[in-house]
Amino acid sequence: MRGSTMTLTFTALLCLGLCWGPWDQGQPEVLPKPSIRVDPGTMVAQGSPVTIWCQGSLLAEVYRLYKERSSVHWEAKAPQGSRNKAWFHFASSSSSDAGQYQCAYHSRNGWSQRSDSLPLVVTGVYRAPSLSAQPSPVVAAGGSVSLTCSSQYAVGTLHLLKEGGADPLRHKTSRSYGNQGREQAVFPVGPVTTSHGGIYRCYDAPSIQPYLWSHPSDPLHLQVTGLSRAPSLSAQPSSLVLAGDNLTLQCRSEAGFGSFALTKDEGLSPPLRLEGQRSPDFPLGRVSRAHGGQYRCYSGHNSYVWSAPSAPLDILIAGMHRKPSLSARPGASVPQGENVTLQCRSEVQSDTFHLSKEGSLAAPQHLRLQDPAPPVQANFTLRAVTSAHSGTYRCYSSHSTAPHLLSLPSDPLELQVSGSSRNELLPALESGSGESGSL
Repeated sequence: MRGSTMTLTFTALLCLGLCWGPWDQGQPEVLPKPSIRVDPGTMVAQGSPVTIWCQGSLLAEVYRLYKERSSVHWEAKAPQGSRNKAWFHFASSSSSDAGQYQCAYHSRNGWSQRSDSLPLVVTGVYRAPSLSAQPSPVVAAGGSVSLTCSSQYAVGTLHLLKEGGADPLRHKTSRSYGNQGREQAVFPVGPVTTSHGGIYRCYDAPSIQPYLWSHPSDPLHLQVTGLSRAPSLSAQPSSLVLAGDNLTLQCRSEAGFGSFALTKDEGLSPPLRLEGQRSPDFPLGRVSRAHGGQYRCYSGHNSYVWSAPSAPLDILIAGMHRKPSLSARPGASVPQGENVTLQCRSEVQSDTFHLSKEGSLAAPQHLRLQDPAPPVQANFTLRAVTSAHSGTYRCYSSHSTAPHLLSLPSDPLELQVSGSSRNELLPALESGSGESGSL
């Protein structure tokens, strides 16, 4: 009896050591979910190479790539030495490659779950839409701008992307405008900050093929102004030059700015585009009538973030027509404290006259007349003259239809003021009206 008990006990202990295996077989090990990514990115131009990567487990033996709504799949053996990932390379992407992808891997424990879905967009399949900015692609900080993407195709989705931007893709279903049946989507941007400056493009995609996109639109450069103090703009040697003379415009700003831009007003404000350069000097070379106009400059830290604009600078080009004559009444020699009138007379149709003093940094004074029929005369009155009025004067004539194009200069007139102190200052200009003005 005692022996039987010992035998039973030994048998039970032996079974505990050797018979446990079949009893502890639970559920198979759950394999980690793989991840999926694509190089160079989820958007690829038609005909370009693309590689899809699947990362799983070191126990993986085979990787499989699935395409949504397709019975076709691709398999790749786990590479020796890096079994936790595999790649699927497409040497030349085509429209048939566009779509959603998932991947999975197989080990001795079976198949893993599928990865999250990865979209692959193939671009360059359709004609490019156009992208524009209203009111302008140059916008002041704090303002607003609307980017409009227009397509020639019927119902679809228009997508807006910013180059290098961290912002997610923006997209809108297009709506038809006008009789031409063009499709448009408007993307409002604002209040504008520095982060909005940069290059934008838009794409078109039909509703039935959302992963097949058009060629990109031409790039739109959105530039933000008013983020620092305005620079100053000056002209060397002068803002009034003869046709054929050399002229350089200089943009001066606070230290630390590495970009400078010059714009010329031609009825457009703000400018359509700011073209930057590293130097604050803008050599215009030998000027012609095309250089006449009003200029502004900007300073910035990069090509898309700019200062407020400088005060406008008018560049006047002389030599466009016959010179006027300049005379002094009562004479070119006058005692201190007296008044003198400089008379500028033109024999060609003119309604604006300009008076400049040699060596003065100030812009020429000008008078606008009502009747341009020749002969016409403008009177510039210098009141209570001092030694500061002494010097050489010239006058020019022009017409309001081309306000920056002036005549040849008059012959010089030397004004002499006698009996005055050298410490006296030139009085400010008193605005005149009609056919006379005063200095």
